[in-house]
Amino acid sequence: MSSIHTKEKEFHDRIFAEDTRQELDKYYQVTERSRDHYRAALHASSGMGKRVLEYGCGTAGFSVELRQRGSRVSSIDISPVAIVQSREWTHSKDIRDIDFCTMNAESLAFANSSFDLICGTGILHHLNLEQSYSEVARVLRPSGAGVFLEPLGHNPVINLYRRMTPDMRSEDEHPLLMPDLELAKKYFNKVDCEFFHFHSLAAVPLRKSALFSPALRTFDAMDKMLFAAIPPLRRWAWITVIRLAEPKKS
Repeated sequence: MSSIHTKEKEFHDRIFAEDTRQELDKYYQVTERSRDHYRAALHASSGMGKRVLEYGCGTAGFSVELRQRGSRVSSIDISPVAIVQSREWTHSKDIRDIDFCTMNAESLAFANSSFDLICGTGILHHLNLEQSYSEVARVLRPSGAGVFLEPLGHNPVINLYRRMTPDMRSEDEHPLLMPDLELAKKYFNKVDCEFFHFHSLAAVPLRKSALFSPALRTFDAMDKMLFAAIPPLRRWAWITVIRLAEPKKS
């Protein structure tokens, strides 16, 4: 295991063991629209009999939801603590047929063309993208899809917050830049990205008031119109949902 992988494992073991990221929960309360879009993309490519890999599953992630839709689910994470917690939680729900495994996402122990869907939330920006895109393309079936929800790294206000809270993120993570999204085209014939959360972050201070929901709907609508009307401003979004299809097989 490389020094980077060791640091990532140790960081995430600590995060999951100590639950140290609660401070960020207030920000993620505004991300309903991007998560709904992500979930819809998962549902479109999963279902009865489909084979699914949750890539960087954390503490089960969407694995249970995908299994309940009839998919055959494998879930990997570099953190053994996350995998133990995932098994314990799913077993408490009497779900015992999800294959949880500690694994390096840059070197997958799966055969070529194994999965109909590979998905992950906040995983790619922890990885070497050349290696991870290559591995996703390798183990994805020709008709399959990769779906990822990831942070972007262009917005200076968000980047300032990141610099002010270094303990909440790993040393080597790198929120994605536009060239990182372009790089995916080296490995997939189809790369589609949707962008979310610019104005919507302004709803965070309202999260405990009755104004939160209507304000968030308004800000989400403003973001949708802004990113449609002025595409260059998409780089200022906080989150992107990436859909990868038609993997290029070497």
